[in-house]
Amino acid sequence: MSANRAPLAGLRIVESSLLGPAAISTSFADLGAEVIKVESPAGDYIREMTWPIIEGTSLMHYHLNRGKKSITLDLKTEEGKAVYRELARDADVVIETMRPGTLAKLGLGFDDLVKVNPKIVFCTVSGYGATGPYKAMPSHGIAYDTWSGAVTPAYDEEGFCYIPEHVSIGINAAPFVGGLAILAGVIRARETGEGCVMELGQSDAAAFFDWYRSESHMAYARPEDVVTGNKADGYKRRPVATAGMKRGVRYQMYASSDGHILFMASEQAFWKNFCEGVGRTDLFEKWPGSKYADHAPGNRELQAELRDIFKTRTSQEWLSFSSEANTPIAPVNTPENIVDDPQFQARFKILPHQEHGADMLAFPVNYIGEELPEPEKAPTAGQHTDEVLREVLGYDDARVAQLRESGALGKS
Repeated sequence: MSANRAPLAGLRIVESSLLGPAAISTSFADLGAEVIKVESPAGDYIREMTWPIIEGTSLMHYHLNRGKKSITLDLKTEEGKAVYRELARDADVVIETMRPGTLAKLGLGFDDLVKVNPKIVFCTVSGYGATGPYKAMPSHGIAYDTWSGAVTPAYDEEGFCYIPEHVSIGINAAPFVGGLAILAGVIRARETGEGCVMELGQSDAAAFFDWYRSESHMAYARPEDVVTGNKADGYKRRPVATAGMKRGVRYQMYASSDGHILFMASEQAFWKNFCEGVGRTDLFEKWPGSKYADHAPGNRELQAELRDIFKTRTSQEWLSFSSEANTPIAPVNTPENIVDDPQFQARFKILPHQEHGADMLAFPVNYIGEELPEPEKAPTAGQHTDEVLREVLGYDDARVAQLRESGALGKS
């Protein structure tokens, strides 16, 4: 690391978080920011939520709260609120991940904290955001994916509706769009001396990440002589986004002799390279395709030929062929076997369970010639209370003892 300094060293975040939205600051901690998680004396019950549970603590907590310091404060006491204000005084960011206005009701909202720290960047992360008819509705992470249309209902063999397996979008998208906005606010605050307040709904983030589908539908709502399909499809409208991939042939999944691969020769040059590489120039001569974006949709005769060709080699043999012939072929992995993929093993650092409680993926961006600091294990509730009070706020033993006696740190 350059001069032994992490990229976000010197950035301090005070976070009042519950459950999944704590992800907003995980990458900040990974990059070296000091993230102080303020918990109630009872602690964030994220430690008991979801599965797997590893030695009594959830994987969700181990992952989302790694690298953070935990201090317990009873914010119903005046002494606890005073400590919170002092933490905010020298912080860059305060994050509230609960229903908007929760901290404001305690006298610790942006309007209160900006009086003690004019440069404070205050961010509220909630389910549906601070406005709109859903703002007060209780919710959990999958709600933002169903709301945004990212997840559709499935039915089992007995006709009961169920939530299908899917990638969680809202809870994972919000940290990235929110984190970008927070850093932008900090940069401006350091330049101007003026803080700001922002709010983000995880549902908003889910819809934003799925922009291609929703914007395609909006585009198709316009007249057909204005919004068409692409040239390779004869300008005929195809179903939007990935729904239009079902009938693809030169861009499609195929079974190999031991698994599956994804074939993506939608450009004419790549298609020609493939045909020459497998000794089937007759396929190119018969179906040369358009120069760009030609998936040969609905061409079952060609699809049957390709189905038979791809069954003749293993997935790994096809991946080697991809590089040799210069035609795009990709692995089709699962969340279970991705860790065995050589590209994954070459790219990802795994934080081991022996030190971190769970085996976890480290921050995925590589700083060339530098090594990111390894985050500390996710804290137990209040694990760093004394450390924060003494080292961050400079309290002496008598002051810490007085706070403990007053109940500001929770009942003993």
